[in-house]
Amino acid sequence: MKKDDNIPYFRFEVAPMLKKTNRYCRYFYRKLTKKALLYTEMIHSNVIKNNKNILLKNNNVKNVVLQLAGNEPKLLSSCAKQAEKIGYKEINFNLGCPSLKSQKGHFGAYLMNQPLIVSDCIKAMSDSVTIPITVKMRTGTDHNNNDIFLYNLINLLSDSGCKRFIIHARKALLAPNINVKNNLIIPKLDYNLVYKIKKEFPNIKISINGGIKTLSDIKNHLKYVDGVMLGRQIFKNPRFLIKIDQFLFKNKSVVQNPIIIVKSIFPYIKKELNKGIPLKIITAPILNFFHGMNGSNNFKKFISNKNNYLNLNSLEVLNKALSYIKIK
Repeated sequence: MKKDDNIPYFRFEVAPMLKKTNRYCRYFYRKLTKKALLYTEMIHSNVIKNNKNILLKNNNVKNVVLQLAGNEPKLLSSCAKQAEKIGYKEINFNLGCPSLKSQKGHFGAYLMNQPLIVSDCIKAMSDSVTIPITVKMRTGTDHNNNDIFLYNLINLLSDSGCKRFIIHARKALLAPNINVKNNLIIPKLDYNLVYKIKKEFPNIKISINGGIKTLSDIKNHLKYVDGVMLGRQIFKNPRFLIKIDQFLFKNKSVVQNPIIIVKSIFPYIKKELNKGIPLKIITAPILNFFHGMNGSNNFKKFISNKNNYLNLNSLEVLNKALSYIKIK
């Protein structure tokens, strides 16, 4: 038996982040961790309906979860079937996005106030596939934010076929005058409520999300829940991922030298550049890779300076930018 066989594959996961965790980001993150569970950006079921290739394009590395949004059980069932056939690890249903667009479109956190609709959606997907159906949610909304509400919702969705809950430990603010970005930092996080839910449902897998920043934080949370999800902290400092496999999964760490890691994906970058993809899109998740290191700001400035592309091709620009990084 391998030493990590008893460690759940969802012990650590990188949160889906709109306009950030795209296929280029996932390709890069998989170079930093072989074990962490990765997600697509949130994809609405209507987008999949109108673009049959989007699921194929997004399943570009191992252990990827498709995060779905929507409110039509039949359409969500169809999307889930396609995703399973392609090879996605899980289907995650978004109940956490508080944006005005999601509220107007009646998806995301808005649906937390429509538990029967959510139940129908979960059951339709669960009945259609053999891979796990999971939910990413808030602790509640400004309309429903007590322990009983969260308990009843999890109980209902578990009975409908949800296999795991990833809970962002703060409620969703859905009032029209709320700045959506502020809802990432307010109201205060309530980790104890998530811990309490795990105690109430010892046989249901519960992961925690929100404001987690350090390996010490992760270790502490895992005393009370089954898994931990990080989002913005990873995008701000992707090197954090290099430590995850050894720290949580007891696996040998990947290559430690960040410059060697970036150069290892040059062939991939070249292939994507040849398809007409701009360098700034491919390298967006790499820009913060040298966070805190000597030369990091010059690295980002060189890549961002359009004048540098006049005499150098894109790959040469990236290679030159790397020369600014000084590793002690």
